[in-house]
Amino acid sequence: MPHLIIEYTVNIRKEINIPDLLKQVHQVLLSHRELIPIGGLRSRAIALEEYLIADGTEDDAFVHATLKLGKGRTDEEKKLLCNDLFTVMTNYLASLYNEKYLAISLELYEFTLPTYKLNNIHYRYIQEK
Repeated sequence: MPHLIIEYTVNIRKEINIPDLLKQVHQVLLSHRELIPIGGLRSRAIALEEYLIADGTEDDAFVHATLKLGKGRTDEEKKLLCNDLFTVMTNYLASLYNEKYLAISLELYEFTLPTYKLNNIHYRYIQEK
């Protein structure tokens, strides 16, 4: 944990560089090392081929990010993370937003129950200290 998942409609694939957007939002999370365990961080983008937006009559688009976190961060820390992520997303997508109908959103999902995981990537970063 944490995981960042960006879903986007394929009708904007040619107009924006999704790998670059993914790198930029991933970097935001890396910049919060006191809150984000680097060995658990995973970011990914998922292109949506099938979708409907609004009444389905226009070539509307969306980019939606979900940040999944385990418990343990304060409300202020979560707000800071989300504000930083959403700022990078909206800045990156600003020109497209001004050119076509586009919805940009971010949600935070915090796990309240235990998660089941096995990850030895953490050891690499523990040994660096």
